[in-house]
Amino acid sequence: MSNLLAQAQAMQDQLMRAQADLESQEVSGSAGGGLVTAVVSGTGELLRLEIGKDVVDPEDTETLADLIVAAVRDASENAKAEAAKAMGPLAGGIPGLGSEGPGGLPGLGSGGPGIGFANPGSATGQPGQNPG
Repeated sequence: MSNLLAQAQAMQDQLMRAQADLESQEVSGSAGGGLVTAVVSGTGELLRLEIGKDVVDPEDTETLADLIVAAVRDASENAKAEAAKAMGPLAGGIPGLGSEGPGGLPGLGSGGPGIGFANPGSATGQPGQNPG
């Protein structure tokens, strides 16, 4: 049992390190052929927006708004992909114990606390809304 708990603690530590690495990453996404670019952290936090002058038309703010939403969505999807790559096998829990890990220990299951993204298929899809 103590070996199992040590393994669980090691996985928890790896998850925390992977999350810290993700927080320091910057991931971009774009829309409109690069007219709008969004940059998010590896955990999905919007860091900055770059908007090309050619897309700014006071008579057509709807197109600009659509491009911004599309760029942020693209960047968020790219960040989710990076997070999935970084978490890799860590997000699956301890083999043979199910997705939550022993006794439902936080952070050991699939999509555990601290990953910073909603579970796949979640209604919100917003960063930090992971119910664990």
